[in-house]
Amino acid sequence: MARIKIDLHYIYNNSEAIDRALRNAFEEAIEKKIREIEIIPGKGSGQLRKKVERFLQLPHIKNKYHRIENDSKNFGRLFVYFKY
Repeated sequence: MARIKIDLHYIYNNSEAIDRALRNAFEEAIEKKIREIEIIPGKGSGQLRKKVERFLQLPHIKNKYHRIENDSKNFGRLFVYFKY
């Protein structure tokens, strides 16, 4: 199964780049009908994860995906699932 993977470690201090990476991943997933995006904000202080969670709760984003799942073994990543 195809999956898009976004590792945000390298752009953690660039808010615009984070938003762009997330938007691009969503656009690609929808365009190519990919059912899963893996987002890796890392563990750290939790600020990057909170930013990702705020992005996922935006009304125009929230209506595009089916559900979000936290990795039970690794708090530093989460999965976004699409239903087509």
